[in-house]
Amino acid sequence: MRKAALLSLLLLLAPAAAFARPPVVVELFTAQGCGSCGEANAHVAKLAERPGVLPLTFSVDYWDYLGLEDTFARPEFSERQKAYVTKLKLREPYTPQVVVDGRAQAAGRQSGRVDQLVREAARAPSNAPDIRFMSPRRVDVGSGRVPRGGAEVWLVRYDPREQGVTVKSGDNRGDTIVHRNVVRELVRLGAWRGRPTAYRIPAAEEPGLAVVVLVQGAKGGRILGVGQPKD
Repeated sequence: MRKAALLSLLLLLAPAAAFARPPVVVELFTAQGCGSCGEANAHVAKLAERPGVLPLTFSVDYWDYLGLEDTFARPEFSERQKAYVTKLKLREPYTPQVVVDGRAQAAGRQSGRVDQLVREAARAPSNAPDIRFMSPRRVDVGSGRVPRGGAEVWLVRYDPREQGVTVKSGDNRGDTIVHRNVVRELVRLGAWRGRPTAYRIPAAEEPGLAVVVLVQGAKGGRILGVGQPKD
């Protein structure tokens, strides 16, 4: 066996504790037509500057029926939020909502509460599986403990730039809403059963996006591991 292949296998089989703690994932569910979302968007944009924090902005589409079409919304983003609503035993989805590491949630406009959840998540014990990008079309997830109910591997592609969008209708009409780390693609790569597994990465729908892979408890569970390609 070649040395490089042997090293890759050893990394996948190594105890997860040997690796650094993954970043705290902060998911913002927002909509351009939501009158109280601008402040939450701005706060999440600031979180992107903090080391050890990975904000992801998901624009939902369920306000579109009012004619408030969001330029970044996709139905799969709304479905992701609904999975959290069920898992966290909430009554219904709302905007702006922030979910931290799949463990806890807060109203996005409550920036102090959001910051508190981020600090708590950063201090929480971590037993993350190793995640390695072997090529632009393959990612390997190592061994680890699987939560009750199973786990899944998700591919997220997002635009890391700060973008200002001028809203054409609704409560924010005429206002420019700041967006950062806007998610453009969300793809389930498959189930993870705690054993080293390779996953195929589909071709990108658009160029120039940043990539992250999340290992997560099934159906909106807590985030177990976070992997990004090395520069």
